[in-house]
Amino acid sequence: MLLGVDIGTSAAKGVLVERGGTVVARAQWQHGVSTPRPGWVEHDAESVWWEEFVSITRQLVAATDAAELDGLAVSGIGPCLLPADASGHPLRPAILYGVDTRAGDEIDELNRELGADAILARCGSPLTSQAIGPKLRWLARHEPEVCARTHLLLMASSFLVHRLTGRYVLDHQSASQCTPLYDLRARAWATDWAARIAPGLPLPELAWPTEVIGYVTRAAATVTGLPEGLPVTTGTIDAWAEADSVGVRAPGDAMVMYGTTMFLVQVLTEPRPHPGLWGTCGTWPGTYTLAAGMATSGAVTDWLRTLVDSEFADLLDEAAEVPAGSRGLLVLPYFAGERTPLFDPNARGMIAGLTLGHNRADLYRAVLEGIGYGVRHNLEAMAEAGGRAERLIAVGGGTKGGLWTRIISDITGLPQQIPADTVGAALGNARLAAEAVGLNTSAWNPVVATVVPDPARTAAYDSYYRHYRTLYESTRATAHFLAAEQHRSAR
Repeated sequence: MLLGVDIGTSAAKGVLVERGGTVVARAQWQHGVSTPRPGWVEHDAESVWWEEFVSITRQLVAATDAAELDGLAVSGIGPCLLPADASGHPLRPAILYGVDTRAGDEIDELNRELGADAILARCGSPLTSQAIGPKLRWLARHEPEVCARTHLLLMASSFLVHRLTGRYVLDHQSASQCTPLYDLRARAWATDWAARIAPGLPLPELAWPTEVIGYVTRAAATVTGLPEGLPVTTGTIDAWAEADSVGVRAPGDAMVMYGTTMFLVQVLTEPRPHPGLWGTCGTWPGTYTLAAGMATSGAVTDWLRTLVDSEFADLLDEAAEVPAGSRGLLVLPYFAGERTPLFDPNARGMIAGLTLGHNRADLYRAVLEGIGYGVRHNLEAMAEAGGRAERLIAVGGGTKGGLWTRIISDITGLPQQIPADTVGAALGNARLAAEAVGLNTSAWNPVVATVVPDPARTAAYDSYYRHYRTLYESTRATAHFLAAEQHRSAR
């Protein structure tokens, strides 16, 4: 048996998987985020990351004989900044990934100090709200007493690994998102830049997510119910574990993750820096990835579902009867700003073309289509960087029902493969744990269906997509004015 646990933005999930790849038990705990100020998004590491991990492991261990467990891998949201003391005790709530936008001034400052082009060339990614470096400088400037006591730089996965094994280690993939602290081509810490941003901070040892880097200690076994001595892998960020769950490993493979946010990961053989994307190490040695993330996707569909007081199944059935183009509606899905490829936290959502004749089905389909245009925009940016997708695999809760995947295939003109299990990162972790202890997972989670685009609908969507791209440009100043007004009224 293999265990995989993932700490997500809104839930923690775990699976127990037998060595052939069959999931035999699942566990899940819901949680939220803390937003103490506009632009701040945080998690309490003790109550969310650790306590929910313990609840999940105890539930899953109870479903099997602990002696049958062969390995454990964990993943979590990231890149995150959790300052901790030398014993691993958190000194403040964790500052989350790109949805936390507090370090805008520090991003501008570091771009001037190090050079935006030099950062992109060395680190593979531009400085954005996703990066750890600016948030470390923010911490030093605004919470100097916390910064002075910080001895460990942790993320969700490395925090759990430290608790379980005592090892202070971070995987290369996660480290490559600590821009500008990591040199992507050298696959090592950029110690000169790190010393300027976080002087005196010991950086974690680097390893690959596929490596066993420690074993569950007696103290951790007592708390978690896990057997003492259970092999633990390095861990990684959730989206890359999710990509591994569906076999996104070969150059040209790309994952489209349908979740609260839309996320894309494409595998490369060499770095392909692009100012509108994140370039990172891959999960496996010798691989790199291009990554893209929309700020909202499922979050917008849930907003609309709540607004019209309906169920997802009903809205999907109704939207399926609406023709492509939603009877002349166009949605910019930037309801929480936008990440790639715009990197514009002040972008705002827009619904264009509304008339008294439109209904909720038209609007729901237009939202799904707007997100599809965003996916196409990101795939085109990947192609510009030299990473054209050759195989697209869909995963996540949004693959259910078939309408959303069909819309996105029609908009992009690309087929999408659907795996047997879309449980996501937790399954990917179990797969990484299996391979780290020498098991063959080639038969895990096979493809069971393929969504093929309809050429006629693709042609219809081409016109809408052109207007989607120009609508943002022509309304950007208005969106930024409204965003400023929203920030002002929230103070």
